[in-house]
Amino acid sequence: MQLDVRSTPGATSAGAAPGDVFEHVLEGLAVIDAEARFVEANPAARALCGLPAGTVAGIRSPFPAPASTPPAGSSGLGEATVEWPAGPGVRREFAYLVNRIPGRDEWVVSFRDVTLSRQRQRRLTAIAKAASSVATKRSLVGTLEALAREVARTDSLAGVQVLTVNSTGDRLHVMGAAGFVRTPDFFDKLVACRARGARLVMLDALQSRKPLVLADRYDAVMQDPAWAPLHEMMGNPKWDWFASVPLLARGEPVGILNAFFAPGQTVGDSELEFLLAMAEQAAMAVDHAALLERERDVASREARQQLARDLHDSVVQQVFSMMMQARSLGVLVERGLPPAPERIAQVADDLSSSAEDVLADLRGMVVELRPATGTGRGLTSALRSLVETTGARTGVAASLEVEDPAGELTGLDADLLEDVYRIVAEAVHNSVKHASASTMRVRVAVTTHGSRRRLVAEVRDDGCGIGEQAGARDGSSPAGGFGMTAMRERAARWGGVVRVRELPSGGTRVHLTLPLLASLPTNTPDDEEPTP
Repeated sequence: MQLDVRSTPGATSAGAAPGDVFEHVLEGLAVIDAEARFVEANPAARALCGLPAGTVAGIRSPFPAPASTPPAGSSGLGEATVEWPAGPGVRREFAYLVNRIPGRDEWVVSFRDVTLSRQRQRRLTAIAKAASSVATKRSLVGTLEALAREVARTDSLAGVQVLTVNSTGDRLHVMGAAGFVRTPDFFDKLVACRARGARLVMLDALQSRKPLVLADRYDAVMQDPAWAPLHEMMGNPKWDWFASVPLLARGEPVGILNAFFAPGQTVGDSELEFLLAMAEQAAMAVDHAALLERERDVASREARQQLARDLHDSVVQQVFSMMMQARSLGVLVERGLPPAPERIAQVADDLSSSAEDVLADLRGMVVELRPATGTGRGLTSALRSLVETTGARTGVAASLEVEDPAGELTGLDADLLEDVYRIVAEAVHNSVKHASASTMRVRVAVTTHGSRRRLVAEVRDDGCGIGEQAGARDGSSPAGGFGMTAMRERAARWGGVVRVRELPSGGTRVHLTLPLLASLPTNTPDDEEPTP
């Protein structure tokens, strides 16, 4: 059968027979019917689409049904693109043009493989989006979540994880993930796998500061009994190759990007180059968050120093007043004029009142000038100091209740305890500054529900409530301002949540809930042999 495509304008070249061009042209050429099934295809089309040898008539083509394609000779709709599964784990993208064959209910399709170029475009877009996210998002968790989803979507990966190292460099925490179902006990199971002898490639990558790639990793994990605690979670979706890329900021490892490739996908230079670029963006996000935290600490120190100067001036004035009052009595005695009893009583009353004010100011200086890290001697001690000094400085009847019968608070991650302290401190500050409360109750507890443990912290006051607090109308209310955003970000860092609500009886309740998950040590214990 002689096809019109062989005499289609532009399909031949000087000195070449039309049939030779159809057979040997590098682009795919095919004829499809009204239901988008192949009628015939040249060798290039067969290779591109992964078609079997022999006749292709009746095989479904990658292209949509062309019933709406304009007649031959019209300009058509221009070049379009379509995806096609050319084999197990292999997806290709074709750019194609369609023209109707005059007098027939058939169409000529010319197409070419644009998989690599489109993939490069998507990767560049993903890198740009990640860079934009790093620059604009205020939440590290939100940035790394978006980055993980972008990596997974761009290269159609089975799963992606982004983990960060804590400030002391000895623990890892999942901060962003895509693909796998989230489970609250992931780290518990991962630690159990490590204890059973499972090789954690990400720790090798973190310590070597070099990306590691393993083929057929899925089978190795699923066949290894050491990984049994995580078989169910890591078994779906199915994956094959695995890559672990360290996040480096200023030459130091700050985290890991783990990529789980779908069956049929392999990790070549271009794939690794993309992961390295995204890991660089993730590292920038972590570094940016750390710098922002340091800036906040500097701002906090400066604020404390200013407050110290203010309090110092106040204390000096009060002490000077006390000195002058006492001196006035001495002057009267020196002149032989014993002061009247009522005068002595007045001076004594003034001195007592001034002394109380001085004591309150001095206690306020202590709490305001404490080191930025308030949990060095334990969360309970830091909170007790916060509550006592707040009460002494403001006159609010503040109380603290800690429920930790097993003493678990002392063994928690130092960064987690610091974030809990800062969340509670911000809530206490809001009650004092915005709510005009007379009483305040701070409660911290470690609760257990089956195998799950949670840390719960709560600050209640009897103030004016959220709606009437200063700033509620201008957007600076603690319920939605910068302080509240910082509290929620700190909680989200550990998979927790902060909720604020008005109490029916009046006042406000700030409630923090954090799941107490195991984190992953980044080093190998001295008494444990490295896993080969």
